[in-house]
Amino acid sequence: MARVHLEDPSIRSSLITGVDLGESTWEAGSLYGCEVTRTDFSGATLTGIAIERCAITGSRFTGTRFTDVRLKDVLFEGCRFDYATFHRVAAAGSVAFTDCTLSNGKWSSCRLPRIALRSCDLAGMELDACDLDGADLRGSRLHGVRTPLDNLRGVILGEDHLPDFTQLTVAAFDLTVRID
Repeated sequence: MARVHLEDPSIRSSLITGVDLGESTWEAGSLYGCEVTRTDFSGATLTGIAIERCAITGSRFTGTRFTDVRLKDVLFEGCRFDYATFHRVAAAGSVAFTDCTLSNGKWSSCRLPRIALRSCDLAGMELDACDLDGADLRGSRLHGVRTPLDNLRGVILGEDHLPDFTQLTVAAFDLTVRID
């Protein structure tokens, strides 16, 4: 099924396991009440779709482009989103990323308040004009995150994040730190 083009699909209450959907294109439509396991979406383009009441585990989204996607009551667990882009992605309910790799991704103009990014690798992630107010980042790796500080307004951090947050602050204010 790699490179398949789907327009306005409505997939409901399905079990999707071990499918290769790499470089596929999904336009509009919905994924509702599905369990997706060990499925490869690498290089796919998902535009204007709604993902609701789904559990997605052990799947690969490397280089996937999410545009105008709406998430509601979705769990991503043990998934790889390295180099993935999220543009105008919105959370309308509970959304959690647990033990996921989101390194070197780019999120822009996203509305994802109160999402959970627990025990995730966010190294090298770039955030631009995102609302993450109330997002729980505890246990996640933030080293090398690139973002204006206002994208992190209201997030929940762990004490172990203070060194990375300090580096973001120093960079944001173009401060010079000298050791005498």
